[in-house]
Amino acid sequence: MNKMLTGAAAALLTTALVSEATALEWNVSTWGKRRAFTEHLEKLAELVSEKTGGDFTLNISYGGLSKNRENLDGISIGAFEMAQFCAGYHRDKNRSLTVLELPFLGVNTLEEEVAVSNAVYAHPAVQDEMAQWNARLLMTSPMPQYNLVGTGEPRDELSEFEGMRVRATGGIGQAFEAVGAVPTSMTATEVYNAMESGVIDTAAFAQHAHLSFGTINRADWWTANLNPGTVNCPIVVNVDAYEALTDDQRAALDSSVDEAIAHYLANYGELLKRWDSVLEEKKVEKVVLSDEVLAEFRAKAADPARDQWIEEMSAQGLPAQELYDLVMSTLEQTRAGN
Repeated sequence: MNKMLTGAAAALLTTALVSEATALEWNVSTWGKRRAFTEHLEKLAELVSEKTGGDFTLNISYGGLSKNRENLDGISIGAFEMAQFCAGYHRDKNRSLTVLELPFLGVNTLEEEVAVSNAVYAHPAVQDEMAQWNARLLMTSPMPQYNLVGTGEPRDELSEFEGMRVRATGGIGQAFEAVGAVPTSMTATEVYNAMESGVIDTAAFAQHAHLSFGTINRADWWTANLNPGTVNCPIVVNVDAYEALTDDQRAALDSSVDEAIAHYLANYGELLKRWDSVLEEKKVEKVVLSDEVLAEFRAKAADPARDQWIEEMSAQGLPAQELYDLVMSTLEQTRAGN
C-alpha cells in the first residue's frame, strides 16, 4: 500500500513539474496606466491564457520594464517579449511606419485606421525594417484623429497658431510647424506637467489620452474638428521569443489578435460616445473651426509634408511612394467594401 501511495505521489509530482516547466510567461512593456489605448493588450492576455489553459500568459507592465521611448530597444535585445511603442517617438528607427503619421491622410474612422495599419505592416519593406530591431509586428493600437486642448483664449484662426507651443509628435508636429506653431515632441507622461508649468500652451492627443494623462483638466478649450492626423503605435514581439513558441502557443497568440482589436474598437467607441459629456463636466469649450480655416491648414501642411516625406524616404532607399499609395488604395478599398 505504501509503495502504491509513493508511486502515485511521484506521478503527481512529475506531472506538476512537467506542467510548470511547459508554462510560459511573456513580459509586455507599455506605459501610463490601463486605458482605452491598452485594452487590446489586456484582452489579448485574457484570450491567450484561456486558450492555453494558463500555460501561456502575458504579464503587462505599465512602465516597470522600460521607458516609453526605449521599448523598441528593449525588444531588440530581448529584455522583454512584447511591447507597445509609437512611431513618432523615434522616427529614425521606424521610418517606414511614419507614412501612417503623415498629416491629413483622410482616415476618418478607427476601422479605417486598422485597415491602413495592417496593410502597411504587411509590406516587406516595413517588416524588414522591424526585423533590424528583432521585432515582429503583431497588431496596431488604432486611435482617432488628434485634436488640441489649450489654455487661454480659443484659437480658431490659423493666424492664432503662430508661435503656439504645442505638444505634437511626428507628422502632426510637422503640420503645426507649417503654420507657424512651435511643436515639442515629448512622451505622453510628460505632457501634463508641461501644461501645468506653462512650457506648452496646447497638447495634441486622442480623446483617451486627454483623459488618461490629465490634460483635459488643464484645458479651457478643445478643437472638435481640426483632425490633423494621428500617431501609429504598434504592438511588436521579439522575433526569437515568437519563433520559440510551440505550435499551440503561437496559434493561441495569432488567433487572438482580431478579437482583441474588435474589443478595443468597441471599448473606444463607448468612450467617444460620452466625450461631449466629459467636456461639459470639465467646463471645456468646444471649438469648431470653419471649413475655410481647415482648407487653409491642409494646403499649408498636407501636400508639402507628403512630398517632403516621399523625397526623404526615397533618398534613404525606402519605397516611399509605394507605401503612400498603399495607404491611399487601402482607404479606397475599405470604403468601397463598406
